[in-house]
Amino acid sequence: MTTTPPRLRPAPDGSDSERELRGPLAARISLGRAMNSESADYYLLLGITLFMVVFGLVMVLSSSSVESHNDTDNFFSRFWSQGAYTLVGLPLMFLVSRIPLRFWKRSIWFILGAACFLQLLVLLTPLGVEIGGNRNWIRIGGFVGQPSEAIKLALVVWLGVVLARKQDLLDDWRHVALPVLPIAGGAIGLVVLGGDLGTTVVMAAFVLGGLFFAGVRLRYLVAGLAGVAVVAVFVAMSSASRMGRIAALFGGTSAANPDVNWQIDNGFYALASGGVFGVGLGNSHSKWSWLPAADTDFIFAIIGEELGLIGAIVVLLLFVLLAIVFLRIIHSSTDTFPRVTTAAIMVWLIFQAFVNISVVLGVIPVLGVPLPLISAGGTAMISSMIAIGIVLSFARQNARDARRVKGSAAGTGATA
Repeated sequence: MTTTPPRLRPAPDGSDSERELRGPLAARISLGRAMNSESADYYLLLGITLFMVVFGLVMVLSSSSVESHNDTDNFFSRFWSQGAYTLVGLPLMFLVSRIPLRFWKRSIWFILGAACFLQLLVLLTPLGVEIGGNRNWIRIGGFVGQPSEAIKLALVVWLGVVLARKQDLLDDWRHVALPVLPIAGGAIGLVVLGGDLGTTVVMAAFVLGGLFFAGVRLRYLVAGLAGVAVVAVFVAMSSASRMGRIAALFGGTSAANPDVNWQIDNGFYALASGGVFGVGLGNSHSKWSWLPAADTDFIFAIIGEELGLIGAIVVLLLFVLLAIVFLRIIHSSTDTFPRVTTAAIMVWLIFQAFVNISVVLGVIPVLGVPLPLISAGGTAMISSMIAIGIVLSFARQNARDARRVKGSAAGTGATA
């Protein structure tokens, strides 16, 4: 029996170099072209993100199983909750990665306004929920989430859109201060009113980071940093709970929040007992009601205990790789909007990871921010994955721009 090869049909322009394949081979070639259409940065970012999310789910299951059983008589309740949020975040990440850049430019003011409106509902209506001294959660029916995460997500895109429009005017401090202080400062102020100093510090950091990558003069940034420091000191001193956390860092006690000393000490014990290789996945002793927030703010301590120094270093390397991919995408961007937005998202995720790990290591006071893509926290996971999806869309756009330039250069060379 003779196998008939796939038929070839000349291309519409009559050239012999391009032919249309039919049959199973055509499907394979089309799939291969689709896989090759994305850049290496796209796949690196996607691969690192998916690995961190899966790793985070494993550690959430391990660190939360005991508390889950104590609360609901089910070892898997918190894990299932985190898994459900992840299943929401994954398709949103892929959907956002396909959204064109013009969508954000047209709608970002509305998105930022809607996020701030939700935060106002938290502050001014019974829908707001106070947890741990911070009023930054909203309860609508059975859903509880943090509008501050939506503000973070909208603000990084808003920075890119506005600074791209003003890119030729950023040498004048008035064109920097006019949009940033009332809009970004107002959005951050809404989070400050809720008492969440950790999120406030992260938001201020990525605003300054976006301004830096937009090319704003260094002296303006130094002045902004000084202003942020003054506001942070004022906010810290306005709360007995936050002052207690600062005192606990230096060995003092916190009458307003006595669990802070216990949490810091048991975080140290968890890291110390892990050694180099750890006690083994699932074998943590600290998660047996010794370490508060073991699956959220102090999950890095559980990682160090169960997976040891090696596991802790792997987590650090994952964030280093994430930063490197972000920098590659920033470097390959020819438009100010994706460059500034990617930079702001990079500072958001990497700086937040730095704050979380520094808290566990006892370098800074307890601020209550999760480890991005790893800690338990539904709205934090979804907002982080959507932010990654936005950067993935920029990586796709960079790849298209590079192919267009390459094609134009090839056409010019053939004409010559």
